[in-house]
Amino acid sequence: MTSPRIVSLIASATEIVAALGFEDQLVGRSHECDFPLSVKRLPVCTSPKFEVEGLSYEIDQRVKAILQESLSVYRVDADLLERLQPTHIITQSQCEVCAVSFKDVEEAVCRFTSSRPVIVSLEPNSLADVWTDIRGVGEALGAVARAEKLIADLQYRMNAIAEKAQTAETHPTVGYIEWIEPLMAGGNWMPELVGLAGGVNLFGQAGKHSPWMNWEELAAADPDVIFISPCGFDIKRTVEETHLLTSKTEWKNLRAVRDNCIIVADGNQYFNRPGPRLAESLEILAEIIHPHLFNFGHENSGWVRLNP
Repeated sequence: MTSPRIVSLIASATEIVAALGFEDQLVGRSHECDFPLSVKRLPVCTSPKFEVEGLSYEIDQRVKAILQESLSVYRVDADLLERLQPTHIITQSQCEVCAVSFKDVEEAVCRFTSSRPVIVSLEPNSLADVWTDIRGVGEALGAVARAEKLIADLQYRMNAIAEKAQTAETHPTVGYIEWIEPLMAGGNWMPELVGLAGGVNLFGQAGKHSPWMNWEELAAADPDVIFISPCGFDIKRTVEETHLLTSKTEWKNLRAVRDNCIIVADGNQYFNRPGPRLAESLEILAEIIHPHLFNFGHENSGWVRLNP
């Protein structure tokens, strides 16, 4: 087949394309695609319709205001896509807050007069869906064997961790926080990762969207580990917002605070990207939940312990 010209409009898809050996065929990316670092050389085909700086509460309000009008929170540069002449565009239909929506891509593609790209839409709600999406990208790019090998390698790494984690004498309870204000628990693949790492997930259901929660629920559950990894936030930005939790009157009485088990992790680079680095995400969880069994060296880069 002719060498593909790929535009990826979601960060996890860019990582999948690169892991399948097609990074050199990428000709465009979204404003959030930043791994591998070398993809930052590519033209940026999307932009947010709202101000991305500010507190999590302010961002939440801006996003909700746009979505209430049934609009995507991102825009696609159709003129740039036309100039790039892609043969494939990879987007998603799982969450309009995470990346450019499928309908926005369709509208942009309708303006094309020549390249007629194949649109590959990903919809990861669980780990099984992530494998399906990798397989779908591989099929679209004529690289089925590469996709199957990548899936097998990732599953092998993750299964090895899960088997070792099950040998632990205890399985700590985990409260995973995906957004601080308003409070949201981790859903989709996150409950699965917590379980594979040898923990007991307290909030959110595997395969379902992340649910809203409240402070009273968190305090009542009193998890052994509180894991804070907001979608789209790096460690520094998350730490800056933890005062919204630590200022609570009951905070100092929580078991995880007393035991120094408040963890801040890089949700932007790891947990909220349903692609190959979910294997590293599992490593991070495993070495936090069972430090006597695992040490993958992610501390201070992928996660930090929040000072009490």
